[in-house]
Amino acid sequence: MTAERVDPGAVVRYLDGLRDRLTRGLEDLDGGARFEEDHWLRSEGGGGTTRVLVAGSLFERAAIAFSHVSGAELPKAASAARPALAGRGFEAMGVSLILHPQNPYVPTAHANVRFFFAPGGGAQEPIWWFGGGFDLTPYYPFEEDAVTWHREARAACQPFGDEIYPRFKQWCDAYFTLPHRGEQRGIGGLFFDDLSDLHGKGFADCFALMRSVGDHFFPAFRPIAERRRDLTYGKREREFQLYRRGRYVEFNLLYDRGTRFGIESGGRTESILVSLPPLARWSYGYRAAPGSPEERLTEYFLKPRDWLAEELDGD
Repeated sequence: MTAERVDPGAVVRYLDGLRDRLTRGLEDLDGGARFEEDHWLRSEGGGGTTRVLVAGSLFERAAIAFSHVSGAELPKAASAARPALAGRGFEAMGVSLILHPQNPYVPTAHANVRFFFAPGGGAQEPIWWFGGGFDLTPYYPFEEDAVTWHREARAACQPFGDEIYPRFKQWCDAYFTLPHRGEQRGIGGLFFDDLSDLHGKGFADCFALMRSVGDHFFPAFRPIAERRRDLTYGKREREFQLYRRGRYVEFNLLYDRGTRFGIESGGRTESILVSLPPLARWSYGYRAAPGSPEERLTEYFLKPRDWLAEELDGD
């Protein structure tokens, strides 16, 4: 039996196209600003582009990063967790996106799709896997938005089996957690990693699932942004948004795997940390007023829930 061909080039081409489609879609959605592109090279091999939009009509800052890096061997910290990769060359590629809207009623959104490949040689078999997902971090609780988001997440997974969405949703809830705070970062979505087998099938099917996740992000976010972008807000809502953005910073710096891998592998720091919000704040001993929307966000909304089992009547 012939081993299935693993095609990193096809993944690069998809990611390049996804980056461009997201750029056009988000510029159209913002309606007031354009992305500026920054090219970068990595001395060990490879490089990428970072596109950043600032001070738009919708987005305070949005960033789309594409990277395709390579090296003669993984950083020690990474290979220690995967002894089979010690001393082996590798390629890592991906597109990541972060949206930090100005209006506190529009959630922060994040997406990432990626592929890792270590070529075989001699007696060594190639090692590869896909990862990715998307998640939503609201500052004010709207159940309609949560349902919209998770409907698209389910739709991304549905062609690959009924069990995929619940599995990836649960993984997302577990991953985007701040253990030191005892709370979720947001309302989740999808997360998967180390995907190299799907119902006994290999590269082609795993690649198809990764593409579906990448393709469903924008249809999930756009209707939410369009519903909330023109809602009136004041100083209270803005200050709460900045306070909750502090949680986003804490997660990315303490727990995010992509941030850690990027730093450990000698990635471009400016591009790695573009995921952080442009402004954030920390308040000592903050307590939301009882019965307020701010209290409802943390006490009710930011809990792992089956949003699609609790759809709004008539939605």
